[in-house]
Amino acid sequence: MKRAYSLVGLSALLLALAACAKSGDAASSKSPAVATVNGHTISAANFDAYVSAVARKPAAEIPADQKQQLLDQYISMQLAAEVAEKDGLQKTPDVEAQLGLARVNVLTDALLKKYLDEHPISDADLKAEYDTQVAAMPREYHARHILVESKPIADSIIRELKNGGDFAKLAEKESKDESGKNGGDLGWFTLQTMVKPFSDAVSTLEKGKFTEEPVQSQFGWHVIKLEDTRIPTAPAFDEVKDRVKAIVQRKRLQAYMDDLKKNAKIEKNLPADTPAPAASTPTAAK
Repeated sequence: MKRAYSLVGLSALLLALAACAKSGDAASSKSPAVATVNGHTISAANFDAYVSAVARKPAAEIPADQKQQLLDQYISMQLAAEVAEKDGLQKTPDVEAQLGLARVNVLTDALLKKYLDEHPISDADLKAEYDTQVAAMPREYHARHILVESKPIADSIIRELKNGGDFAKLAEKESKDESGKNGGDLGWFTLQTMVKPFSDAVSTLEKGKFTEEPVQSQFGWHVIKLEDTRIPTAPAFDEVKDRVKAIVQRKRLQAYMDDLKKNAKIEKNLPADTPAPAASTPTAAK
């Protein structure tokens, strides 16, 4: 099946390519031409960069018929860019700013790629990060709860539980939460997924115990029983190796950018937010 490539959204890409066109002219002149548009040569190097950016894979992996389609689009965009330059649009503030931004983006990407190439990540680095991520995995909790409208009702349920009442049966009878149908069972969860009053209460409970004071949240009043806790099973290293590599790369690049800032002379001139004017007191109608 032929893949269609739309011109929509590719103008930003052309801006990025055009932003580096002047700096790449010398290198591109050594590359064979794939087309000539009104005397302007489109080099294979520039076209391959365009193809890779659009298709998000190396140009060498793109079938010939799709490359022809992309070349036609590039030619159309080149023609449009020529008309824009003749009209002087590159000198307008908005376009000039976008071209400048595109140049910064392309150069930044090139620098960061160079940095990663010069600082390869070893399997030992990946294993160390994997161990760090596993150690940081939050504990999971298995609990039940009974949600009611008022504290007096919750107090009454707690009294029944202290007298030997069955938590699951009381949940089925009294809870207004959907979990009541399952005896109040909430399954396994982490504290971060629950509202703070609920998670604070769960974190202090012992296995098999229930809250002896009702817990209030925006949903109502909870009576909570902790069934069990566990440390989640981490996926095997080989299963998440690529994701771990992305984390290590991101951390390294962030540290590199932080070092660049530390060694740079930076002056910020962005004005502070202007405070909103105070609301005037309405004048009483006479």
